[in-house]
Amino acid sequence: MNKKLVSVVLSAAMAAGMLAGCGSKAAETANNENASSTSAAAAPAAAAGEGSVYWLNFKPEADKALQGIAETYTKETGVPVKVVTAASGTYESTLTAEMDKSNAPTLFVVGNQAAVNTWGGYCLDLKGTDIYNELTTDEFTLYDADGKACSIGYCYESYGIIVNKTLLEKAGHSLDEITNFETLKTVVEDIHANADTLGFDAFTSSGMDDSSSWRFTGHLANMPLFYESRDDGWTECPAEIKGTYLDNFKAVWDLYTENSAVDKSTLATGGYDAEGEFKQGKAVFFQNGTWEYAAISEVLGDDEIAMIPIYCGVEGEEKAGLCSGTENCWAVNANASEADQKATLDFMKWMVTSEAGTTLMAEQFGQIPYKAAADSKNKFLADSAALLEAGNYNVAWAFNYTPNVNDWRSGMVAAMNQYDNGGSWDDVKNAFVGGWAAQYKAANAG
Repeated sequence: MNKKLVSVVLSAAMAAGMLAGCGSKAAETANNENASSTSAAAAPAAAAGEGSVYWLNFKPEADKALQGIAETYTKETGVPVKVVTAASGTYESTLTAEMDKSNAPTLFVVGNQAAVNTWGGYCLDLKGTDIYNELTTDEFTLYDADGKACSIGYCYESYGIIVNKTLLEKAGHSLDEITNFETLKTVVEDIHANADTLGFDAFTSSGMDDSSSWRFTGHLANMPLFYESRDDGWTECPAEIKGTYLDNFKAVWDLYTENSAVDKSTLATGGYDAEGEFKQGKAVFFQNGTWEYAAISEVLGDDEIAMIPIYCGVEGEEKAGLCSGTENCWAVNANASEADQKATLDFMKWMVTSEAGTTLMAEQFGQIPYKAAADSKNKFLADSAALLEAGNYNVAWAFNYTPNVNDWRSGMVAAMNQYDNGGSWDDVKNAFVGGWAAQYKAANAG
C-alpha cells in the first residue's frame, strides 16, 4: 500500500491490533507512558452536574491540531476537553488500559468490525443522536449484531481509476461514455490501438515490485473480495473464501496490462514509475487513490483530472462509487455519565457543523461524511463524495479482512507474475483462495 495511506489509515490500525478480525495475535501490551496527553490544561474543571470530554485520539499526526481545537472549544463553551493521543502502534493497548480507569475516555475509536466485536459493549448507540443525523451517508457506520450503531466514520479516503480528461478528450472520448466495465474496455482498447498516433497510451505501468504491487494485490484484489463479502454478508474474517469474482479480477488485470506501453512480462522486475508516467502525459488512466492529489495537481489542474470507480463487470456496477474506507470511526463510551455523554455528543456535533470544527476536519482528515463539511481542496475526494451523495453504493475496503496480509499478498504477487509470463490463471486462483485458507490457519494457530 502507498506509504502515505499506510501511515494514515491502514498500518496504524494493523499495528494497533485493530484489524484482528482475521486472527491477529493479541496487541502488544503498553502503558499510559506510551500516550501523549496534552489537553486544554487551563480549561476549567466541569462544574457539578456538567459534563466533560476525554478523546482518546487515533492519529498521532493530528495531535497538535486537536489540542488546539480542544482549547478553542473550551474557551467557546466552558466545557473541558482533554485529548490524549496514543503513540503509533499502541492504540488498542492504550485503549484497554484507559478503559479500566475511573476517568475513562468518553470518545474513542472503534474502527472495524473486529473492534466492534471487542468494544461493542462499551459503545453508546449513536442512532438518532444529533451527530448521527448530520451524516450524509451510512457507509462508514459500524453496527453490532443487534443493529446498534457502535461507531460512525469521521473521515475517509478513496481510490479508483484516476483519469487525465484532457488526454481522454484528445483520444476522442469523454467521461460520460464510461459507466461500466464494458464501456471502459471499449475506450481503453481504442486508445491503446491508436497509441502510436496519439502519443500516449491507455494505462500506466502496473509494476509488481514492492513499491507498486500493493495497488493490485491489495486495492484491485479488493474488488472480488468486496463483492463476495457483500454476497455472503461477512462480519468477520472467513476461514475460507470462494473466489466468486475472480474472473472479474482477471478481466480488469488483463485490461490494465494489455493496454499499456509496458510489456506485461517485465512487470515482475518493477522499477516503473506509474505516477511519473501519468504526470508526464504518457497515459490516460492510473489506478491509485485520493492521496495522489497533491502530487498530481502540481502538474495537472482540477479541470483536467477525475477519479472514477474501478469497474469489473459486476451486474449493477453502474451505481458503484469509489473504493472508500476508514479506520477512523468515533464511538461514545456507554459507561460514561449522562453528563459526559451529552458533552461528548455536543462536542462531536460542533466538530462537524461549526466553521472552526469543519475547517480543522478538512485540513487534518480530508473528506468527512457530514452535511456541513467544509469543501475539500482535494478534487478526488470531491469526486468520491459526489458519487456517494448521488446514491451510488460504496465499495468498502474488504481487504481489511485479509489474514496475514503480507504473506497472502506475497503469494498473489508470485502467482500474478507467473500468469503475466505465460502461466495459468489457475495459479492466481490457488493463491487467492487456497492462500487465504492457509494464512487464516496460520494466523489462528494455537
